Amino acid sequence: MKILPKKIFIFIIIIIFFMAFSSSYTALSIDNIETVVAIGLDVSDYNKLKISFQFTNSSSVSESGTSEQSPSIIYSIDASSVSSGINLMNAYIGKELSLSHCKLIAISEELAYQGISEKIYTLINDAQVRPSANIVITKCNARLYMENSKPLFENLLTKYYEIFSNSSKYTGFSVNATIGDFFNSLVCKSCEPYAILGGLNSEPNNSDTSINAQKDYSGKANNSNVEGELGSENMGLAVFNDDKLAGELNSIETLCFLATKNQIDGFLLSIPSTDQNKGYTDIYLTPTANTSSKVEIINGTPYITIKYRFSGRIYSIDSDSKYLSNDVLNNISDSCNTYLESIFSDYLYQTSKFLKSDINGFGKDAKKLFLIDDEYNEYNWENNYKNAFFKVEVDSSIRSSLLLTET
Repeated sequence: MKILPKKIFIFIIIIIFFMAFSSSYTALSIDNIETVVAIGLDVSDYNKLKISFQFTNSSSVSESGTSEQSPSIIYSIDASSVSSGINLMNAYIGKELSLSHCKLIAISEELAYQGISEKIYTLINDAQVRPSANIVITKCNARLYMENSKPLFENLLTKYYEIFSNSSKYTGFSVNATIGDFFNSLVCKSCEPYAILGGLNSEPNNSDTSINAQKDYSGKANNSNVEGELGSENMGLAVFNDDKLAGELNSIETLCFLATKNQIDGFLLSIPSTDQNKGYTDIYLTPTANTSSKVEIINGTPYITIKYRFSGRIYSIDSDSKYLSNDVLNNISDSCNTYLESIFSDYLYQTSKFLKSDINGFGKDAKKLFLIDDEYNEYNWENNYKNAFFKVEVDSSIRSSLLLTET
């Protein structure tokens, strides 16, 4: 057998290479795809669903510098399902939609009250949709929310959608909720799903002119005290019972959720002052240990004990602050413990008695009390959580953060 000349051998290899990869190259060509950065789902007046797709055209950013944001483009379509809507949009724009860089899924609360399991299953089953995409339940139209999502300090909308939820770690006023986490909780029998609560930054209601520090912690999306140029806002928590929206939590209740779930690094809180003439004392609290929980079932009723541990620093300053004694600090610690026990208890009973949703996943502790899964399933934790009783224990050690000392 003769050995092929070297040039003929190389030519054959090149032909095989082009034949093998020419079709995939054509399919994946950047000219044939359009990247979606956000998807919005609303109730449609004409069909089952209105789907909005948001794109950014980074190539059209002004050449004068990087200070201008890349423009956003939104197209909406009425369809019977998410998959059908994607297919129709492919035909409309003449390109294939790519969801591999989709950073946000926005769903209107109107649609969420009807149930969204079918939409979640469809999106999570798409290999292009990343589980890390944020999920937001909007108190307005989902398309309107996306139209008003105009970051102030980021040039790229995708970057804003990716990082805005990180503030939950140091404020506690919102959460980091992804579609992957939502899906896992949806199929779990020991916990319930939750999502970021989003809305529009409307004019704050200033009819009540009284100064009350607690007003700072009662806000949520569409009803905050913030005035600014940011069109949309994310504050609070959307609570689900199975795949249907059960209700929402405000800022301080969201903070309690994060502290119970060990998902917060620290937070500022205004507690009633030990001196009635001073109103409230600002304290920055940092967890010193993971929040622990213990579930007991007595005569069929869940009894849940939860322990919180914090270290706190006083941030409020007045003329007497530099003279804080150990006795005063101990009194402030006691006041802080009492106040925290109150707000944590209110939050926990809010989830069980009114929302009937175990978003903190206490069912995972309850499941350990049963020998086999069938016994746990027969107990029906989702239904029994509404009968739960809670015992809250808080230990906070408060210190002064002031540099001023008595001389």
